[in-house]
Amino acid sequence: MTGPGQGLLWGNRGSLLGPAGRPTRKPSTRAWFCCVLEFKGWRRVRWQPCLLTELYFLDEATALAVGHRPCGACRVPDYQRFQRSWANALGGGLPGAPEIDGRLVADQRTPEGRQRAFRAAVGDLPDGAFVRLDGEAELVRQGRWLPWSMAGYGAARAVAPGLRPDVLTPAVRVLGAGYAPVLRPSPG
Repeated sequence: MTGPGQGLLWGNRGSLLGPAGRPTRKPSTRAWFCCVLEFKGWRRVRWQPCLLTELYFLDEATALAVGHRPCGACRVPDYQRFQRSWANALGGGLPGAPEIDGRLVADQRTPEGRQRAFRAAVGDLPDGAFVRLDGEAELVRQGRWLPWSMAGYGAARAVAPGLRPDVLTPAVRVLGAGYAPVLRPSPG
């Protein structure tokens, strides 16, 4: 059972801490994946300078919103579902991790490292997509908004039908092609 603010997954962007333990400006890898918290008893010493820096996510929808994908080692069935949905959404055969990672990074970040967003009609957004509405992150679920916070989701609220919010999830078409992210239980 997870408590308030406890994430369901952790992710990787390579080393985000330099030799002196200070944050670096850019990720050291394009392989941004999200993993289960426990796998085969593996243990890591967290937040070591110049080594992989763990990031913790409330749930998979949160991880997808910032450009991560399911891990191909600890989450094989989810990774394979993601690949199939990717192929259905974007065409072609099953993509490999480097292809997915490159596209997610390009769709999620500008060359300067700023987060990209695009506008879409409310009716075109699949469950699991994140949007920015009035400066706040919101999850789309069953045609309603769930406000996001570090502690979890707030109560669901109605969506104005003509709205065109900023979409934050770069893999939104993958969600639309059937990939259902793991969500943290919420009051909504």
